[in-house]
Amino acid sequence: MIGGQLHHYAEISAGKQAVVCGDEILRWKDLALLVDSTAQWLAESTPSGCGIALFLENCAALPVLVLAIARSGRVAQVLDPGWPKPVIEQTVTAISSALMISSKATPELDCSIVLLDPHDSLQSLRKLVATFPGKFAPCDAPTLPFYIGFTSGSTGRPKGYRRSQQSWIDSFAIEAKEFGQTSDDIIIAPGALSHSLFLYAAIHALHIGATIILCRNFRPAQVLDAIRQHRGTMLYAVPAQLNLLSGQQQKPGSGNLSSLRYIIASGSKWRESDRSSLRELFPAALFAEFYGASELSFVAVAKEDEHVPSGSVGRAFENVIIKISNTHCKLPGPSQPLQTGEIFVSSPMVFETYAGDGDEADINRDNAFISVGDMGYLDASGFLFLTGRKDRMIVTAGKNLFPEEIEAVLQSHPDIREAAIIGLPDKKRGSRIIAVLDTMPGTTPTSADMIAFARRFLPLYKIPRRYFRALNWPRTRSGKTGFRQLKKQFLADFHEQLP
Repeated sequence: MIGGQLHHYAEISAGKQAVVCGDEILRWKDLALLVDSTAQWLAESTPSGCGIALFLENCAALPVLVLAIARSGRVAQVLDPGWPKPVIEQTVTAISSALMISSKATPELDCSIVLLDPHDSLQSLRKLVATFPGKFAPCDAPTLPFYIGFTSGSTGRPKGYRRSQQSWIDSFAIEAKEFGQTSDDIIIAPGALSHSLFLYAAIHALHIGATIILCRNFRPAQVLDAIRQHRGTMLYAVPAQLNLLSGQQQKPGSGNLSSLRYIIASGSKWRESDRSSLRELFPAALFAEFYGASELSFVAVAKEDEHVPSGSVGRAFENVIIKISNTHCKLPGPSQPLQTGEIFVSSPMVFETYAGDGDEADINRDNAFISVGDMGYLDASGFLFLTGRKDRMIVTAGKNLFPEEIEAVLQSHPDIREAAIIGLPDKKRGSRIIAVLDTMPGTTPTSADMIAFARRFLPLYKIPRRYFRALNWPRTRSGKTGFRQLKKQFLADFHEQLP
């Protein structure tokens, strides 16, 4: 089970740091005891198999609670502390939480609420479980759900998805095989633990007896200081965070960052231009990015020492089968390389089901294979290329095009930081495409410049004729462009047209 070796690591690494978050430090000898006491409290105060909502800001107690919930046979429902009141009420009702552990006052809910001090979360948790000392016999049921995370569905509302312990245990094993994590690693996870990438990194670290360094809030200078101070060896991040880190200036005498041996990113594709400054900042680190989804876990990995073709998101992880379907909703059979279709995945790491009011229509299932609606192709060597999202495909003049292909071309222009393609109704073509851009500071590209640049890489029907600069660039919590919000802003005239 997850965290099954906690007491073993507590014995062999008693004084070693297990969890660090700001000024909160939990050592291994104390971690095992606190997890057991918390698991015992949960077992005696809530029904077996129930959901425990964690509405917490980043703090050292959060991963302790997730481990204790798993150990007690309950389900950790990790909510985003940034959600507004109506979303909290709707979500907790939909997923039937039996108990909420919160770092701030919450609205009236149909469940018990326990408050935890986010600034002294470990001491607050110790007081809460002080009458439940001793070892706890864990509920070893790895195939049952233990975690509900949240992603946005087609409506933009949080959508819960269930994961079993076994799916994460299999993910830990395959990731350790790829990147070589061991109990000697000091892993930096600077993002919000309500984001599954960072919670996963934290629980993986504790599962193997390593040290996890968390940040209360993402501040680039503090992340670099944490790497230096703790001699961090692995960094998990989304590309938007890495871009902010790369913009940090090294202070004379501040110490180097050569302890970092791996940077692992997920969320969106890196641009090669973004990596050059990171290479200067982290001279000893290898870069790797993986393609996956909340529902799929790891799918493909691109490691810089494996000569991954330009534009590819990498090869399949060892325990993953990728197939391309050229006819939607049918089992993907053998397909020829370079045929674009819907990407289907089979692996032991995929999720169970959606939770609450999650819409199963967002998933295309066929026997052992599932798809989240991404489109792409495999080359002759088995490297995966993404062409776009099925739900973003635009039909113009009878031809299908994927905005992501055009966006990638426009973003390769030196004056463009981000690009988004929007389809607007058109009586003649069905849809016409326009480009909304986030330009580099101090640059003034024109529509003619952009058209001339795009013609070097794209056929005419894929080239937008009109270009606009966004006045604000919306992002999701994982750092991706918020396309739904961007389109709303455009339709509300929150933009300016390029000359």
